[in-house]
Amino acid sequence: MVVHFEPWWNSAVEDQAIDRAHRIGRKRTVYSIKMITEDTIEEKVLAMQRKKQAVINAIIGATDQSVMQQLTYDDIKDLLGL
Repeated sequence: MVVHFEPWWNSAVEDQAIDRAHRIGRKRTVYSIKMITEDTIEEKVLAMQRKKQAVINAIIGATDQSVMQQLTYDDIKDLLGL
């Protein structure tokens, strides 16, 4: 179980913690909970995270999964400098 009490400005850090728990648990179900108190800075940070993610989605319009599906062998060679 992953419990987030204090959100990070960069939500990717929180996602990384959840991903790490999946790797550790492998066969077990991983639960993720965010516990945010109303009318606090943490609530404002969470709102900023959502706004930031909406902007990224509007600009890029792609998820990690869709990017990986479009990745070609030549793209991988370019990334690796081959």
